[in-house]
Amino acid sequence: MLPPCLLLSYAISLIITNMMRRNIKLLSLLCCIPFLFSCEDDEAIDMDDVYVPNGYALSAGTSTIFTTSTFAFDSNADWVSGVYNTRFNRGDKLYDDVRTSSHGYGGGLGPVYAGYSCGSCHRNAGRTRPTLWSEGGSGSTGFSSMLVYITRKNGSFFQNYGRVLHDQAIYGVKPEGKLKVEYTKQIFTFPDGEAYELCKPNYTITEWYADSIKAEDLFCTVRIPLRHVGMGQMMSLDPNEIEALARKSNYPEYGISGRCNYITEKGVKSLGLSGNKAQHADLTVELGFSSDMGVTNSRYPEEICEGQLQMDQGSMMGLSYDQLDVSTEDMEDVDLYMQSLGVPARRNVNDPTVKKGEENFYRAKCHLCHVTTLHTRARGSTLLNGTHLPWLGGQTIHPYSDFLLHDMGSEIMGVGLNDNYVSGLARGNEWRTTPLWGIGLQEKVNGHTYFLHDGRARNFVEAIMWHGGEGEASKNIFKNMSKEDRDALVKFLESL
Repeated sequence: MLPPCLLLSYAISLIITNMMRRNIKLLSLLCCIPFLFSCEDDEAIDMDDVYVPNGYALSAGTSTIFTTSTFAFDSNADWVSGVYNTRFNRGDKLYDDVRTSSHGYGGGLGPVYAGYSCGSCHRNAGRTRPTLWSEGGSGSTGFSSMLVYITRKNGSFFQNYGRVLHDQAIYGVKPEGKLKVEYTKQIFTFPDGEAYELCKPNYTITEWYADSIKAEDLFCTVRIPLRHVGMGQMMSLDPNEIEALARKSNYPEYGISGRCNYITEKGVKSLGLSGNKAQHADLTVELGFSSDMGVTNSRYPEEICEGQLQMDQGSMMGLSYDQLDVSTEDMEDVDLYMQSLGVPARRNVNDPTVKKGEENFYRAKCHLCHVTTLHTRARGSTLLNGTHLPWLGGQTIHPYSDFLLHDMGSEIMGVGLNDNYVSGLARGNEWRTTPLWGIGLQEKVNGHTYFLHDGRARNFVEAIMWHGGEGEASKNIFKNMSKEDRDALVKFLESL
């Protein structure tokens, strides 16, 4: 480990780089550098008096950025330069550009789709506000920003549909269906008398384009977008470390036992890391273009509605489906953009309430699943077309996740998150531990605090109180804290 003075030097260098990039005056900081660097005794520096985030504030090593604006998730790491900067900007543009139904640059949308660009669901690389609460589902006024997964109750797909119900369509084509949600609300109280509310969603599908599927034969689960924070670090994780966590992630006194999800993609069996259930081994750029937007590519060359009525309707409209809509090179630029994004540093790390909240985070055993510290492998990550990003390698990171599957409780046992949807080895009641870095900036970036896979939790307290199964013990410890301690824990989450 480096001496404290060198660690401090490194932290200051990161801040100076960010301040220079943002044209912020450096005089006040530069004036104190000689004093800081002249220290001979580790005890000579009182970190509370120094304007340098320390320890876990450096969330992602050299990819840590110090931005707290609405672009906190959408700014490049400082190591991005030269040709990589050019490619980053190109990928950023492709990520945000609205696809159209015509072919050519930016074309290929549909015929049915869930999003019209990556950024339509991931505004500023975050979580676009879904219409679940505002319009009770897909709504009738525009874009819904969510994915709807449907299967038969035996796990098979429906003949005229796929795994995703596309609730949007280009002109002249019908959406596959529309989602409707109604919430069953129930008031609970903490032991000290403070009330909180949990809202259980009840989903139905209306306006089926083909066969109307009976409710008794349908499993339906909804996903709101994930934050694209720390994607490069996640893709650079050392799989041996994650598998070691799974082997020792057994705390019977708290009912916790995480396990890995393994996925076979492109003919290779790999550790699943990406997605709500760790059901993917990569960032699913190619799948996103295909399934979410209907944009054909080299990995998924067929239209997502191949064999459905929309294809016949499209042919009648004179649409052509005989060419790929996006190149592999373009998709790799999007992959590079996502993996090169900076991770926002923690804020207010020396605030007494935040410090108390961090103590309560450990007291509630949240860290047993939301593991604070992991490491990336030495070689960094490799993009979908073979480009290497060595800058992501050899980093100590603080994602607050073990990236393992955990049982989060079954609905039949009360409050729980079972959605009956199997993904790889993940059962319906199992979910990957959500990385918490950046979570405190979600409201700033995207204007809402909807959490969990389907946005049923409207704030941090509701998200915690939805934990069941392996999260039951932590929830109960939180539940029995004083209001002051509960509020402090929330303040800690807001600092991440």
